Amino acid sequence: QVQLVESGGGLVQAGGSLRLSCAASGRTFSNYAMGWFRQAPGKEREFVATISRSGGSTIFADSVKGRFTISRDNAKNVVYLQMNSLKPEDTAVYFCAARGVRYGLGSRSLNEYDYWGQGTQVTVSS
Repeated sequence: QVQLVESGGGLVQAGGSLRLSCAASGRTFSNYAMGWFRQAPGKEREFVATISRSGGSTIFADSVKGRFTISRDNAKNVVYLQMNSLKPEDTAVYFCAARGVRYGLGSRSLNEYDYWGQGTQVTVSS
């Protein structure tokens, strides 16, 4: 089993930046590809970014490409989401997720992740 805890959310003005962190425990973090998803009020949870278990491959949603960066530090069991040039439409609860140990690469599909954190709120004001 893997436990995930997100942190770093908060209120920021449009154009600002935040860095989210996801700390993992329970099993070897480096075994898992990781993903970030977000869910705005009244909307379905959507893909944001993913990173392979080695950190060598990343994928971003079109809506955040060029503004967000995903990275990981396997020695510290932490994955990060650096969010720059934030827009009001980025407002959502952001969730960290770990994919099954069978997969070295991440996925855009939330159904392919086995473990989830509780989420951290990001609010971007106009």
